[in-house]
Amino acid sequence: MAKVDTSSSRPYHIIIFGASGFTGQFVVEEVARIVSEGPNGTLKWAVAGRSRQKLDKVLEQAAGALGKPELRTAVEVIVADVGEPDSLAAMCKQAVIVLNCVGPYRFWGEPVVKACVENSAHCIDICGEPQFLESMQLNYNSQAADKGVYIVGACGFDSIPADMGVLYTREQFKGTLTAVESFLTASTGPEGGSINDGTWKSAIYGFADSGELRSLRKKFGHKPLPVVGSKIKRRSALFYSNEVQQYAVPFMGADPSVVKRSQRFLLEEHQETPVQYGAYAGVGGVANIVKMLFAGMMFWFLVKFDFGRNLLIKVGPSKGYTDGQDPSQGRPNAKIRTLVQGPEAGYVATPIAMVQAAITILNEPTALPKKGGVYTPGAAFARTTLVERLNKHGIQFSVI
Repeated sequence: MAKVDTSSSRPYHIIIFGASGFTGQFVVEEVARIVSEGPNGTLKWAVAGRSRQKLDKVLEQAAGALGKPELRTAVEVIVADVGEPDSLAAMCKQAVIVLNCVGPYRFWGEPVVKACVENSAHCIDICGEPQFLESMQLNYNSQAADKGVYIVGACGFDSIPADMGVLYTREQFKGTLTAVESFLTASTGPEGGSINDGTWKSAIYGFADSGELRSLRKKFGHKPLPVVGSKIKRRSALFYSNEVQQYAVPFMGADPSVVKRSQRFLLEEHQETPVQYGAYAGVGGVANIVKMLFAGMMFWFLVKFDFGRNLLIKVGPSKGYTDGQDPSQGRPNAKIRTLVQGPEAGYVATPIAMVQAAITILNEPTALPKKGGVYTPGAAFARTTLVERLNKHGIQFSVI
């Protein structure tokens, strides 16, 4: 059985590891904003990383940005380094949950997962790298189960909006939902978009290692998920989408991998009908297509969508069968469209999603899976109020 111990046995509910990094500093600010949402209205937290000087600077910046001068002295600083296992172990022993912001995860993520599992700390990351996420499930799921530890990956822009969006859509659908297509679009502010070095490296290596991911998946020995109802049709590599009124391409991020893993868990653990899933991203008009061809689809897509952009995912058209209609007979006879809408994806929506995932674990332990393990957001939070929490913090789920 997994256990979330919020008593005094561990000094901190949350430790933000990599707090001085590009994303980590925004996570620090988000945690500082929501301390009243912790267990019994308080949240005990600390920051961790390689450099005490840099961590002090992050707290100084957060204190100024939020008008909370107490952050300069009230938040503990812990020195820990992914290259020093003893320092990671010492950090993990002090935390109920470690928020791991140190990427690229394929290089720096496993030592943190290992230390968390061995020292019984739950772990949340914001990884968007399918190879890392799936390899952690393959290598650490049984150990995490034995220790009663939750390791929940992809708890940022990748892939909470898509994964929880599919579950939200199924919840709102009156009948048996069998297929979902999502379309990511984004709008930019006056400052345009930018991308940090860690995200850029993650994209490059993820794109290069797609062959390794295929061989990794064979090791699970999974049978194909059963197809309920009509099989979803694959769209072409570039097509005009009536749903978002612009050209679209298949989405190259972690969402398809994460959603499929969630659907497999919900089928195996709760006997829920698996939902087929296709993910696409709008790329704009003809002028953008020309740019994309010159720049290379992956890297143009990253610059266009990852950071400096507002998030908008249309989950739909989603198809299924109304109550009383047999999915094995004929085509779907009902549709639903849902919308997941939020602020700038990289440095606003991602910290909100990550922190609310942690708050959900702390406050709703009985709604989580009974066993520890390496989970997707959908698997971990399917029975929780995470969507409602996100709605209150500006990442909004709705039927349109």
